[in-house]
Amino acid sequence: MKKQLILEDGTVFIGEGFGSNKDITGEVVFTTGMTGYQETLSDPSFCGQIVTFTYPLIGNYGINRDDFETIQPAVKALVVKEAADFPSNFRSEFSIDEYLKMKDIPAISGIDTRKLTRIIRQYGALKGAIVSADANAEEVVHRLQATVLPTDQVAQVSTKSAYPSPGRGFRVVLIDFGMKHGILRELNNRDCDVTVVPHDTTGEQIMQFKPDGIMLTNGPGDPKDVPYAIETVKYLIGKVPVFGICLGHQLFALASGADTFKMKFGHRGSNHPVKDLQTGRTALTSQNHGYAVDEETIKNTDLKVTHLALNDGTVEGLAHKTYPAFTVQYHPEASPGPEDDNILFDRFIDMMKKNVAKEKQNA
Repeated sequence: MKKQLILEDGTVFIGEGFGSNKDITGEVVFTTGMTGYQETLSDPSFCGQIVTFTYPLIGNYGINRDDFETIQPAVKALVVKEAADFPSNFRSEFSIDEYLKMKDIPAISGIDTRKLTRIIRQYGALKGAIVSADANAEEVVHRLQATVLPTDQVAQVSTKSAYPSPGRGFRVVLIDFGMKHGILRELNNRDCDVTVVPHDTTGEQIMQFKPDGIMLTNGPGDPKDVPYAIETVKYLIGKVPVFGICLGHQLFALASGADTFKMKFGHRGSNHPVKDLQTGRTALTSQNHGYAVDEETIKNTDLKVTHLALNDGTVEGLAHKTYPAFTVQYHPEASPGPEDDNILFDRFIDMMKKNVAKEKQNA
C-alpha cells in the first residue's frame, strides 16, 4: 500500500503505508533515540506531531504491556526507514503494525529518513501530511500551507478529573499537563501519596489538598498556550516545594518572569548531554521538547540556571533563589533513556522533608 509523506515546502516522499490507513496532518519532527520507540509513541508530549525516527529499524522488539507512557497515544503518525514485520523479544505481544492499527495511528516506511531529518534541521519543524499515493501533491501542499495547527494539545492529553495514586509518604499534587506515567511511577516508588489533577486546576483548589509538594509535569506544545497554568504556578511558588519537568519547567520560568522561545527543531531523543553547573557533573538525558527558556530573560528574575545542554548551550535546569523550587527541561524519569539523573526525585523528597520539618518548628 503506497503512501506519500508531503511537507509544506513541497517535498514529497513515497513509501509503504502501515498501521492505520487514514490520512493525517501534523507537525513533522524527528527523534534520535536508538531504542524506546514504544515509550516515544505513547509520550503525550508528541500530541499532534508526526514523529520521524532517525534510527533505521523500528519495531524489532515488538510492543509489550509494560513500557507505555500513557494508555491512549496522542502522536499523529510515525515515519520510519524500516518497520520490523516479525519482532523478536520474550516480552513482545504485538508487532508495531498491529499496535498502530489497534490505535488507528497511520505510519509510513521505506523513505529516506536521513534526508527528511536534514530538511527539518535546516528549515525547522514543518507541517506535513501522510496521504494516499494517488493524492494530488500540489493540492496537499496548498492545504498544508493554509492549515493552522491546533494549540489545545494540553487539554487534549490531560486527565479530565482528579484521581489518587495512594502512598503513605509525602502528599504530592501532580498537575497533569500531559504526564508520562514514568513520573508517577518514580513518585510512587518513593511512597508518595499522589493526587493527579487536571491541567486547569487552580492554585486555590490545589492547596485545598494540603500538599507537601507540587509536581509540574511534561506536556505538549507552546507553554504560552496555557496562560491559566502560568498563573497557577505563580500562585503556588513559595507555598510548598515545587518540582517541574519539561513543560512544567517552561511554565515555572514564565511564572517567574522569564521568557520562552520556539526552537528550530527541538531536542528529541535519549542521548542529550546536560551539565549540572552546581556539581560539574554531566548526565546523558532523555528529552522531548520544541520550546526552551531564554537565558537572557532570567537575569532580572529570582531564578538561577542550574543545568545547560552541552550540544547547544540552552537552559536545561532552573532553581528559585529564595523558595524551595527547581525544574529541569529533560526527563529524569528516563522513559525511554538513561537513568543518570533519577536522583532528582530524591532531591524533591529531601526538599519536602526539610520544608515539613521547618513548618513543624514554626508551628
